[in-house]
Amino acid sequence: MHYRIKKGTTVGVARLPKGNLHALAFCGVLGTSVLLAGCLGGGGGSDDDASVVQPTTLNCDDSIAKNFKQDSAQLGGDTKVLLVKHFSKGDKLALPDSTLPSSVAPLVASADVCLVKLVVGPGYTSEPSSAPSWSQGIGIEVWLPEKTAWNNIIRAYGSGGAGGGFHTDITKLGPNSGQGTASHVAAFGKGYVVSHSDGGHVGGTTGNLGGGTFTWAMKVDGTPNIVLWKDFSERSMHVQAITTKALAAAYYGKAHTYAYWDGQSTGGRQGYKLVQKYQTDFDGYLLGAPVVNNNHVTLSSLWPQMIMNVEFGGAMIPAAKANFVSAQAVKACDTFGIGLIADPLSCKYDPTKDAAALCNGVTGNGGVTGTNTDGSTCVSKAEATAFNKVWYGWTRDGHATDPSVDGNGMGIALAGNQLWYGITRGSNLTGISQAGVLPTGPALATMNAFGPQTLAADLVAVVLQNPAYGWTNFTNATGNGQSKYLELTYASFADVLDRALAMDDLYFSHYEANNNDLTAARDSNRKILHYHGWHDEVVPPGGSINYYQRVAGYMGGIAEVQKFDRLFMIPGYAHDSTFSRSGQIDPATKTPVFENVPLPQPATGRDELFSAIRNWVENGVAPSSIVVSSSNNSVSMPICMYPAKPAYNGSGDVKAAASYTCK
Repeated sequence: MHYRIKKGTTVGVARLPKGNLHALAFCGVLGTSVLLAGCLGGGGGSDDDASVVQPTTLNCDDSIAKNFKQDSAQLGGDTKVLLVKHFSKGDKLALPDSTLPSSVAPLVASADVCLVKLVVGPGYTSEPSSAPSWSQGIGIEVWLPEKTAWNNIIRAYGSGGAGGGFHTDITKLGPNSGQGTASHVAAFGKGYVVSHSDGGHVGGTTGNLGGGTFTWAMKVDGTPNIVLWKDFSERSMHVQAITTKALAAAYYGKAHTYAYWDGQSTGGRQGYKLVQKYQTDFDGYLLGAPVVNNNHVTLSSLWPQMIMNVEFGGAMIPAAKANFVSAQAVKACDTFGIGLIADPLSCKYDPTKDAAALCNGVTGNGGVTGTNTDGSTCVSKAEATAFNKVWYGWTRDGHATDPSVDGNGMGIALAGNQLWYGITRGSNLTGISQAGVLPTGPALATMNAFGPQTLAADLVAVVLQNPAYGWTNFTNATGNGQSKYLELTYASFADVLDRALAMDDLYFSHYEANNNDLTAARDSNRKILHYHGWHDEVVPPGGSINYYQRVAGYMGGIAEVQKFDRLFMIPGYAHDSTFSRSGQIDPATKTPVFENVPLPQPATGRDELFSAIRNWVENGVAPSSIVVSSSNNSVSMPICMYPAKPAYNGSGDVKAAASYTCK
């Protein structure tokens, strides 16, 4: 059974009290046939309590379309219900008149569930409706478990990349190619109310596939789309929180007990933006690889490409060479003998001083002469130096210091010439496949560390207000992407960052999301579990440590911050919200090997990190270490609360968590 609401139909709007989201949850959803004598209070403390008179609840039918109302003044726009659809356990999660590509298999419902698609305006409709910069508003999908199955907890998920999705399309689910996301399906199967947003825009014909594009961020005249930037940077998450709570309260006839934000990458940045500005929207925040300092992070993913362009005329270092050098780094820095760099901060491997990496007869640094006779894996001194530059991170002049003399670029604070951090030694530099799709374009540009991350090229175009600088899938009425970013020099690339930072508050609604003052979150008893993979090949992990340390400096020290915000660095973990990929090269196979790397699992599995934030919020048990295991159960290890690191006890199986202590 499903109910569609004709496009253009506006669901009625009721006036309601402000300043109390639990009151909003009921006061904002009442139809004219329902009388309200009081407003609903909540249980978990995400907002103030109030006396309650239970109204008639909604069902998974047209009662939602008729009676679900929100205050347009509170949200900044009207709410429209686009579709209501019930699925039984085992049903394929395909919508009526599905336009899901035949090559994409729909997911299967893990439990009986009610899907509600909504949009909250006003969006940006003064652009042509065919333009990526047009939007009808913030699209939201809410999955409501059966009324007897709800665990009274809301689990709101964040976006990825540049946001976007098919949330306002009644023929597809929002994420990926329109088939949805397995973790969301698993989560509602565990009793959570689940929600997700498009960030305020569709993002083009591919939605958020591969992280989406920034085409929506440029108006048809080539200038920044300030309205959609605000929706993406901050408003969409707040609206998602309010709407999810309101709909859940109306559907179940009671407020949630606890509400959580679960976001990785962009979703992590969204979570910190909520913590900074709308901290009481959620009780707990699980924030992975958050791209705070987002202009720095996004643009920095073009740094290896800049090195290739300037130093090698655009020629790529072959993948086999990158994999071999990364494997050598792991061999040099694997202190536990398990094929894993547990502490990249201490790793100062230098291929210019590694005879086994340098081609036979090549003179390296420190009096080293190369001995590698395999032409497919050996590197020249220039190539070895390029690896050091990639690892050191983005600089204004392309210079990287000798890691043995002046550190490895992973300092708590940026060095004098650093603009942002680099990928850690041992990480996979040879490519990631975004949702199985590689972009097309210039032959020298592939989706790997030495080719462009397309979002970075898009952001260059938006900042310079010239679409020609974008990737070849960047479209605008003033012209399309021509990969002109390839013409940037070290100096002109640094200038792009300077311009982006100057535009950030005025145009991008503080996309950086790097406010160090988390006083309101602390004082309102919010809890934050922040995690990041040491071998994240997209968002350099040094950025998480940098932000955490800056917060600690403002808030009175690390011990004070740890009372409400704890950081966990995860060896081997890639940039992957499914936790199903290693970001580190295996020294034996010279490829990433996932099965042997101890990692957490998401809602589809053990869900250790989310369980930890729940235990902290609901039971007051703050995590100091979390034991994780490899997918084949061959290795287990604790991940430790920063700045502690796993230390081998001196005896016992090096592949067993019991042999380690966080120190």
